[in-house]
Amino acid sequence: MRKLIASTFASLDGVMQAPSAPTEDPAGNFALGGWLSAFWDTGMDISAAGFDGKDRELVLGRKTYEIFEAYWPYQPADNPVATTLNVARKHVASRTLKSLQWNNSSLLDGDVVSAITALKARPGPDLQIIGSGNLIQTLQAASLIDEFNLWTFPVVLGRGKRLFEHGARPCALRLVASKVSTTGVVMSTYVPAGDVQPGAVGQGEPSAKELARRARMATDAT
Repeated sequence: MRKLIASTFASLDGVMQAPSAPTEDPAGNFALGGWLSAFWDTGMDISAAGFDGKDRELVLGRKTYEIFEAYWPYQPADNPVATTLNVARKHVASRTLKSLQWNNSSLLDGDVVSAITALKARPGPDLQIIGSGNLIQTLQAASLIDEFNLWTFPVVLGRGKRLFEHGARPCALRLVASKVSTTGVVMSTYVPAGDVQPGAVGQGEPSAKELARRARMATDAT
């Protein structure tokens, strides 16, 4: 069984929309596109986090595919990221696209959860999601993502598409690697760690005031 790895850039408040350029994804009148540029550090290892798709097959949502298709095939031949992405095998999730023009790209058939489950069971390199927020949410809810490479940039955007929207499946994650860039970007790798384990920290017998507070909260919740 090969792994499915999701790699994404996000702001401190979890927004992942249009990190690279103002024109990348202005949906919802998002006017802060290109927010990562001020914090980019050439020493960041994008390959280790899978952002260049090296030695992996790509799994892309429609919007990310269209952004990539319009950009990477037109970069200079000596651009190493373009070279890797252009030759990589690409699996695209879309209900609207009927054909794909980018080299080595194919549409996933039928239900995306079933299609990715089948892909993971086939022999081959690990599968790499880049961007593709809607697809990440669908596959996270189905417990199909084996690793998250999350680069958190020190900026608050206040609005925009978020990595984990309402409907994300509650789960625990375990941090397995973390580095900080010279510009303050926290580059973290997480793997699933089972269910969330609720509990109370440092609480003894509740006071009468605490019991009254809980009763009020229970009434407010209804």
